Amino acid sequence: MSNTTVDSLEFCRTGESRSGVIAVAQLGRLTRELADASGELQWTIEGGRHALGYPQLTMRVKGEVKLACQRCLTQFAWLIDTDTVLVLARDESDADETEDKLDDDSIDVIVGDPQQDLLQLVEDDALLALPLSPRHDVCPGDAPAVPQDKRESPFAALKGLKN
Repeated sequence: MSNTTVDSLEFCRTGESRSGVIAVAQLGRLTRELADASGELQWTIEGGRHALGYPQLTMRVKGEVKLACQRCLTQFAWLIDTDTVLVLARDESDADETEDKLDDDSIDVIVGDPQQDLLQLVEDDALLALPLSPRHDVCPGDAPAVPQDKRESPFAALKGLKN
């Protein structure tokens, strides 16, 4: 097993922790959503137990990625800074039961995996942190709209053609 592939249930049971830094370019699904594959993500994943006794992964992902603004098509930086709690279940039916018992939308329930790739969880978390429609608050070069006292009618130009 590599340093980032773990038995997720055992990882939680023993309270292990892993952390690292990964180049954004190494995360193929993430780079397909970006304007530029530069940068890196810092991550930490800790195993443990939820207050109700369920195995739990606590994950932190932080870094900056480059997105393309959907208004002006220029690049801009987007900060990813997530704290995520994942509760683990034995199988899909156990996951559904656990989710109902937790009744907490801030916690996701996933099925534990004896071959869990931690970097896949990091990439999933980064993807979920991206906006659905990336854009600047104010695009570069855009001047704030200045109200005009009286706007010329768009039909005024047509009127001139009639004569």
